[in-house]
Amino acid sequence: MFTRYVFENPAFFWLLALVPLAIGWYLWRRNQQQASLKLSNTNGFAGGTDMVAKLHPLVFILKAIAFVLLVIAIARPRMVDESTQIKTTKGIDIALAIDISPSMYAKDLKPNRLEALKRVAADFIKGRVTDRVGLVVYSGESYTKTPLTSDRSIVLSALASLKYTNSIENGTAIGSGLATAVNRLKDSKAKSRVIILLTDGSNNAGFIDPKIASELALEYGIKVYTIGIGTNGNALSPVALDGRGGFRYAKVPVEIDEDLLKQIAKTTGGLYFRATDNRSLKAIYKEINKLEKTDIEELKFTQYHEKYRFFALVAFALYALAYLLKQTIFKSFI
Repeated sequence: MFTRYVFENPAFFWLLALVPLAIGWYLWRRNQQQASLKLSNTNGFAGGTDMVAKLHPLVFILKAIAFVLLVIAIARPRMVDESTQIKTTKGIDIALAIDISPSMYAKDLKPNRLEALKRVAADFIKGRVTDRVGLVVYSGESYTKTPLTSDRSIVLSALASLKYTNSIENGTAIGSGLATAVNRLKDSKAKSRVIILLTDGSNNAGFIDPKIASELALEYGIKVYTIGIGTNGNALSPVALDGRGGFRYAKVPVEIDEDLLKQIAKTTGGLYFRATDNRSLKAIYKEINKLEKTDIEELKFTQYHEKYRFFALVAFALYALAYLLKQTIFKSFI
């Protein structure tokens, strides 16, 4: 109940140290004022009680309580109500362009490149609380998996469902994936528009030149961060389908067109990163998360409700009652 109370002048509580001193003084003075009478027999007083004398300390008790309440009033108790309002800028619109070609099932990242990416990207999306995020996937062709949305649950669900399917053409159409992501962002009114393009290969499919797509991104003021995923050297990668529709694996060279990815990033004002293992992939997304921050301003409003009046009124009422008793019932007492 009292956790929301604060005191504007808590130093006045030192006055409460006078209370035990006053009690001690009262008891000492009372003992000094009591007269003694020696009698040979007290049988004559049996059954007689002086209730007024017994109630006389009530005056002092009322004054002591009134003093404590008055000190509390002077300390100025207040009830605090705090409310918080979050103010943000227009935020950032981010399109994740993800390669889902069969080579993304290579096992140089654990359990494979695609699953490792999905875990890291999910953490990234969860951290973009005030931003809109969209999802573009590509292999031999590209399409929008989810448009830009601030509903992270939709994007996370779509991300979790990503997998290679025979329904789309094989290959790696980097230009098409980038162009589709640009198309998602070109009409955005956000203060900043960003594409995070990830691939593990080179552009070998599609009808759009990646350099043209990057110039298109530049024209619309869209920054592109590119990520090449895959270890250095050879990796255990899918090379064919077996009779049950699963992948057959073999050691194949990792061939990432880093020059192209660096050029795309440079053209648009972004950066190129290379992820050779799970740890470096996670570090890359953390770095991008730091580079693309949405300004968030937290405004706190504090409202005070003064409560000293109650304590002051009760204190004066008790003082008045003590004075009234002193002038009436206990008037004969010194």
